[in-house]
Amino acid sequence: MELNYRKQGDEVPHTSFRIRENDEWRDMSYEEIFAGRSVVLFALPGAFTPTCTSTHLPGFVMQADEFHNKGIDGIYCLSVNDWFVMDAWRQSLNVGDEVTMLPDGNMDFTDQMGMLVEKRNLGFGERSWRYAMIVRDGVIASIFVEDINDPGD
Repeated sequence: MELNYRKQGDEVPHTSFRIRENDEWRDMSYEEIFAGRSVVLFALPGAFTPTCTSTHLPGFVMQADEFHNKGIDGIYCLSVNDWFVMDAWRQSLNVGDEVTMLPDGNMDFTDQMGMLVEKRNLGFGERSWRYAMIVRDGVIASIFVEDINDPGD
């Protein structure tokens, strides 16, 4: 399998993410997340999956202060799940304001990033490949992509 994904120097997709605040739906916009900001965005195949739950999300939560001390304005966790699943996952791990969950249930961001992968063998359908990136004002400053030969969970 080969991914043709966006690289360092490319702009991230101009998409929005459907979230709920105060029991109301709203779109969290590209501008709200990326415009004029330095952020870390990490993407995972699925909420509640073993490695993502035991290691990846908690690791970013534990390192939040260090990221902020290095000039990062926000940390975002993206997965091809809906808002309710992402929020339940956040609550189950007691994630507070350290990391903001981004549900990409329609796969818009993931597809436009070139990170959409087929995981039918695991019963997942299409999901995001595991990666992390530093984004400055909407442009990828650094991107770290999991080894494509690792089947992941």
